[in-house]
Amino acid sequence: MSDVSILHPPAGIAAPPAHGADHGGHATSTGLDSRKLLMWAFLASDCIFFGCLIATFLSYRGKSLAGPFPHEVYDIPYTSVSSFVLLMSSLTMVLTLAAIRRGDVYRFRVWLVATALLGLIFLGGQAYEFTSFYREGLWLQTNLFGSSFFTLTGFHGTHVFIGVVWLLSLFWGSLTGRVSQGNSLMVEIAGLYWHFVDVVWIVIFTVVYLLETT
Repeated sequence: MSDVSILHPPAGIAAPPAHGADHGGHATSTGLDSRKLLMWAFLASDCIFFGCLIATFLSYRGKSLAGPFPHEVYDIPYTSVSSFVLLMSSLTMVLTLAAIRRGDVYRFRVWLVATALLGLIFLGGQAYEFTSFYREGLWLQTNLFGSSFFTLTGFHGTHVFIGVVWLLSLFWGSLTGRVSQGNSLMVEIAGLYWHFVDVVWIVIFTVVYLLETT
């Protein structure tokens, strides 16, 4: 075969896609799709947001003049189970992405729904915890601990809720044909967000729960 035929394939044979192309995606000078780059930028800004909330919580640590105090309301075993449920959802999210990349739509839907359900279980556990704290007399306006605790964990719970809605929208998209192996980047971007939410919870659980009881 001549060099010309290599540079210019015969008519009817499509040239191979450029490296990093994603079925209609828009590559940037970094080599990443613009949508993926935008998600990384958002997560970076969200790191700053949660960093400020965690710093605020730490700055108020031990400064509440009236109870209830952390050691009076925390149930570490219960919260540990709830945290484990959320962390397991990261595993199912990995399996979700792997399935759609293989073109296995059935397993993609199964693992996607499993991830969303684990997120909902975590949110249910958080709602129960908030309710029990309220019955113990702790709320936003009770003391500095209550204000910083509910603000930090409440915003994280909101992020989890948004993630669950996003995952369910992907499930619906798979039923209507808008989500498939060809545009698996949509699932990858959702996975980046979901893993970020899980990592943030690890930090929150360590700082807010474990350090307060040591």
